[in-house]
Amino acid sequence: MAVLVAASVMQGGLLAEGLVLMLVGMGAVFALLALLVVAVLVLHWLVERVTGKQEAPTLEELAAIAAAVHRHRHSSNR
Repeated sequence: MAVLVAASVMQGGLLAEGLVLMLVGMGAVFALLALLVVAVLVLHWLVERVTGKQEAPTLEELAAIAAAVHRHRHSSNR
């Protein structure tokens, strides 16, 4: 009987230790992902600041792109 009680207490301790380990691991993953998001936002801000905001293509540029895509899709030597 004492062996069963000791085994039950030990399993409860292992369960609690496993839960703590899981929470620490999930917290570490969350922190790293949050850090990655911040790094991407900072890089985006830096690139925009260095290169300036990109302008939308003009109608002439869009027409040239559409013509090139159409010609490529309908070319006979694919």
